[in-house]
Amino acid sequence: MRVVLLLLALTGFPVSAHEIGPDALSNLPPAQIVFLGEVHDNPFHHEHQAKAIAAIAPRALVFEMLTSAQADSVPKPLPDEAALGDLLEWEASGWPDFSMYYPMFTAAPEAAIFGAALPRDKARAAMGQPLYEAFEGDAARFGLDEALDPELQAMREARQNAAHCDALPPEMLPAFVDIQRLRDAMLADAALRAHEATGGPVVVITGTGHTRTDWGAPAKLARAAPELALLSIGQYEAPLNGPAPNDLWLVTDPHPRPDPCEAFR
Repeated sequence: MRVVLLLLALTGFPVSAHEIGPDALSNLPPAQIVFLGEVHDNPFHHEHQAKAIAAIAPRALVFEMLTSAQADSVPKPLPDEAALGDLLEWEASGWPDFSMYYPMFTAAPEAAIFGAALPRDKARAAMGQPLYEAFEGDAARFGLDEALDPELQAMREARQNAAHCDALPPEMLPAFVDIQRLRDAMLADAALRAHEATGGPVVVITGTGHTRTDWGAPAKLARAAPELALLSIGQYEAPLNGPAPNDLWLVTDPHPRPDPCEAFR
């Protein structure tokens, strides 16, 4: 974060975190790795991501939605939307419609593609393992060998419970926090590998929860590679009570969807 603030000061951009509008995505502060958050099924968020990617012209794109094997299978030149969706078996993945994601690929058609997905079977296996064993890499580099502060652990467990409609058994909450930490580390690790392979800039496409600068993937990456200039952009569907845990953020209209908690009622 300190590196980003220095760059912003040198280039005349405001140094304080603040809300932006869509037009600002065409003229973002410089950074070596940019995290672009989303609410996964909100089409406005994907339009904004594609706009930012076109302006940044990254040499690499990292997708939370793709495994490393899927990312390696993306051909150049890019096939059309239907062909690439079929190649990635997107329809069976559980992610929102590929038509919202394809414009991100075409916004930087020459960019190398990297995947950071944690497959469901590995997520289930990880729930029975210590974090440092579940992570395929240097767990200590990303802080996965350390327990969270008890107050932070309790707060994050409460957030996980709320995100799952307050329906999780209390004994499962620590494992859900661990999985979130694991996903953050995998995103940070993939972003770092993408930068090392291409020289950057790198854009990371992920849910806004993973873009948090206090404990999300940017925080993990800042710990592992403090020399890199990072920029975190979150996207939200309602005004926030205070600043967002991002360098920059947008607030959009919510996407209409059924209440996901109705089934639990």
